[in-house]
Amino acid sequence: MLNQIALITILTDDVPRLTAFYRDVLRFEVKQDLGVYVEFHNAGVRFAICARSVLHEASGHAAYAEAQRGQCFELAFPCAEPAEVDRAYAAIVAQGATPVHAPADMPWHQRTAMFADPDGNIHELFADLPK
Repeated sequence: MLNQIALITILTDDVPRLTAFYRDVLRFEVKQDLGVYVEFHNAGVRFAICARSVLHEASGHAAYAEAQRGQCFELAFPCAEPAEVDRAYAAIVAQGATPVHAPADMPWHQRTAMFADPDGNIHELFADLPK
């Protein structure tokens, strides 16, 4: 079935560093650790980190060996309430995430904050604002 995502994989040149961030800061539990591929427990879609070199070797495609440029994807983490966005953002930044956008109420009726992981991938925390 082509209209269903079964796995989201973040590619990196430093699997241990990124694994430590997603495990220790964002609190994902490691399901499988093969050194160059780490999969986390996650409800719904499977979530993993993989060395870019693994996919370069497997496919032979030069794009896997090229340096990353720009923002290619975003993970959005739901919070139960707007105040949780503020608390989660402060905790994540205190543990080493790079602050990108402090919590703010957005025109689309959500409280949103953005941070970057150690590779510079920008992600979002969000909660619906009360009506």
